[in-house]
Amino acid sequence: MRLGYHETDLAFREEVRAFLRANLPAELARAEARHGHLRRAQTDSWQKVLAAKGWAVPNWPVECGGPDWSPLQRHIYDVEYGRANAPEYSIIGVGLVGPVICRFSNEAQKARFIRPIIEGQIHFCQGFSEPGAGSDLASVKTKAVQEGEHFVVTGQKTWTSHAADADYMICLARTNHGVKPQAGLSMLLIPMDAPGVQVRPIASIDGINSINEVFLDDVRVPVENLVGECDKGWTYAKYLLNTERTHNAYLGILYRYLDRLRRCDNMPVSFGRRLEQLAVEIEALDWSVLRVHSNDNPELGGATASAIKVGASHLLLRAAELEVEALGLSGVVETDHNGAHFPAWAPSEAQGKLNQLMYWRASTIFGGANEVQRTIIWATLSR
Repeated sequence: MRLGYHETDLAFREEVRAFLRANLPAELARAEARHGHLRRAQTDSWQKVLAAKGWAVPNWPVECGGPDWSPLQRHIYDVEYGRANAPEYSIIGVGLVGPVICRFSNEAQKARFIRPIIEGQIHFCQGFSEPGAGSDLASVKTKAVQEGEHFVVTGQKTWTSHAADADYMICLARTNHGVKPQAGLSMLLIPMDAPGVQVRPIASIDGINSINEVFLDDVRVPVENLVGECDKGWTYAKYLLNTERTHNAYLGILYRYLDRLRRCDNMPVSFGRRLEQLAVEIEALDWSVLRVHSNDNPELGGATASAIKVGASHLLLRAAELEVEALGLSGVVETDHNGAHFPAWAPSEAQGKLNQLMYWRASTIFGGANEVQRTIIWATLSR
């Protein structure tokens, strides 16, 4: 058996590369390479370029504005996009919320949200985790009580990425206490400017500080902002999380690391061996993601997505550690998000690399802690 891409797939890859070379602003690519996690103001204009091309929502169905690509084409695009240092664009809205709305929302809700997400006019944050409910989402305590034409939502969310830039939160809340925990959850789209919503930033070790606490104090949310059906939120959350864990393969970023590391000069033989071992494992992950896209065993879908998430998080850490090591003394220089405090003696490619390493330490936690993912894998395979 010979594994490889068909000529038409290779031609599509060249089309993607050509588009990115011609349209991705060089300064935006440099900012992404240095820091990642760019702010909304930096990426909204790029989102409009993608929307005009019809490539803004590659993981959406064609009836909702997706480009009608095959799973393999979407995979090729994701890899080349990340490899080119193109920025993550409204990742919660485009990558997670949009697919949920496309699949489970009514036509009125689709009409309200789909086009604005594509155009970059509406950004989302994800309100799942709580102080007592991280990877164990069945323990969510935030409650939503229906009063006439509104739900009144009270609770606290934490580790909420990009909440300060978001227009809406996709919130998992408890609407029924009389059933088993998983059966009593609903999903709501909460305006972040609604009375009773308070966002407090959480300082993080990477210095980027993109995560937040969000407090919900009797927030009134219109009933029409309920996603799908009441008490069906667990089903929608599982769909969203499987999407997130497959996205968390971060293959484009991993290949980006390989490209940079292979440009390192005068490294010892041991470094080269570790780099090529990393390259082999990244390629193996690549093929694993392709298996998920082919859906060759639907019964193992959740376990496979979990396995990809676990593997990718460890590879990201190894790649980031190897890059900091390769940079030597320059690799231990910290810098804030705007590049301040970066000494003149350090090479420009070192800027932000230690901060990135600190950020990727969280990759074993976000999207569902790796310990929980291993439990999902075992529970699936031991049936």
